[in-house]
Amino acid sequence: MTAHFGRRLYKGAATTAVAAAAVAALSASQAPGVTSDDHGRQSAAGATSPAPEAEADGSANATGNSPYYTDLPPLNSPNPSPSSTIGTPVSQGEAESGIPATVLDAYKKAAAELRGSKPGCNLPWQLLAAIGKVESGQARGGRVDANGTTLGRILGPELDGNGFALIKDTDHGQYDGNSEYDQAVGPMQFIPSTWAWAGRDGNGDGVKDPNNVYDAALAAGHYLCRNGWDLSAQADMNRAILSYNNSQDYLNTVLSWFEYYRKRTHSVPDGTGTLPSGRSDDHTGKNAKPGKETPPNPGRPRDPNPSPDPSKPPQTPQTPTDTVDHLEDAGTAKLTAMAGHAFTKKISTRAETKAGKAVGKVRIRFTIVGDTDTTFTGGESVATVATDSKGVAVAPALQAGEKTGDFTVRATIVGRSVAAPDYRATVTPHAADTLARTSDTALTCTPGGEFADQVEVKATYKGAVADKVAATATLVKSADDATENDKGPYFKDADGKAVRTLTDLKTDANGLIKLPKLYADDTTGTFLLRITTTGGATLTVELTVAAADPSPSPSPSTSASPSASPSA
Repeated sequence: MTAHFGRRLYKGAATTAVAAAAVAALSASQAPGVTSDDHGRQSAAGATSPAPEAEADGSANATGNSPYYTDLPPLNSPNPSPSSTIGTPVSQGEAESGIPATVLDAYKKAAAELRGSKPGCNLPWQLLAAIGKVESGQARGGRVDANGTTLGRILGPELDGNGFALIKDTDHGQYDGNSEYDQAVGPMQFIPSTWAWAGRDGNGDGVKDPNNVYDAALAAGHYLCRNGWDLSAQADMNRAILSYNNSQDYLNTVLSWFEYYRKRTHSVPDGTGTLPSGRSDDHTGKNAKPGKETPPNPGRPRDPNPSPDPSKPPQTPQTPTDTVDHLEDAGTAKLTAMAGHAFTKKISTRAETKAGKAVGKVRIRFTIVGDTDTTFTGGESVATVATDSKGVAVAPALQAGEKTGDFTVRATIVGRSVAAPDYRATVTPHAADTLARTSDTALTCTPGGEFADQVEVKATYKGAVADKVAATATLVKSADDATENDKGPYFKDADGKAVRTLTDLKTDANGLIKLPKLYADDTTGTFLLRITTTGGATLTVELTVAAADPSPSPSPSTSASPSASPSA
């Protein structure tokens, strides 16, 4: 058995049971059941975790639970010899560890981008390679053009509920050419409804194309890095893989390739990669012929329970999603948050039938639209949540960015188009509710001179430091008259001219504003400097201009000058 699995799986080895047995054989012969990650931790290669809650229609996963390749890596570790020359026989380990150059570049670039945008995810490029191997055989052995676009579309079967999940058309055939049912598309096998929000432009051409390996690899990376998952932790990696395709056998197969690629890989020319053969949907024990423009999964498998009347198509069972007539707001409060802060309220949506009955276990997709940098917790602009037994789905908390203004969160049901609410949300500017001087030194000056101390204030909001808060400083006429004073202390502009109002001030990271130096004209008296911020915080500072105290004069002499004697 061990020797047999050292080669690529033979025809008929694509069934779930055989795939599981192969994983067991692989684990038993390659390692003592554990592997060590890049951080030195050990974890079970075949470790399992509960599958995430998934819709029966498969729409909760990137691929819609479409079929995948079940070939397992060879038992011998990849170890390409640096002295190999053209004409030297290539061992199977060397062949299987070869990844087409453009495809390999796409995986590495995607992982590099995620290291910058989501460093806490710790996405290894080998995981993208493992999923790419299982989903499309590395884009059918690297059959891509110079820009990374596949030569012909890679399509999964129709997801028509006949042996597969039921996902009716969501893209009007834009990606899969099918206006009746969805099909998984491209080298990473995204279903159109998932690509609509997960798609990325990985090669910088301004287009998000699921058939392009750079776009698809970057989208897969972001998909695996959502929900705050840390892929250096085995449990999170398992969850991420299961979210891609909700199958324990799929998880085991991907993990096997991941461990294999971690040991060593090498680049091979595009179009020369090893093609897989076994597939999870191969119920006949025969392998489809590789090399077609569409991979070996066109058409539908045999119906395991055919209708007694062959002239009638098999009846598709109704899913909870099919019963939903509309979505209703479930008591969402006003959505407002200050820039850079989390929204304290969450969006709640209820799925209902036409009669108003709640529908549980359907997937609600929340999408942030509009010119905003607000995201859901975890940094994503899209979140999908299953309704509970009361038909209610609660979106993750919103995290406001720095862009202020209104935006919309749109609720839709995955797999269907029904009436649904839009939720309006507002991001307000940074604000402060308290201002205070950082010093209690009196601010005094002589006429025509300059104040020795500069005014510095600290802004807080509900007791916390208030950074990035806009402020204005004005020398006003009196406590009751906020009109700008035309005499008394003043600031200087870049040309040295007197100005008595400063705008575009902003608190720093510590909530501080230090005003420029103040000068005095010849007018004496007490003057007021008023500082106001967004949010209503106000502080009035007294400035005094007074003549210097005269120096004490010497004590007068007590001796009188001798008087002149009168003439005789």
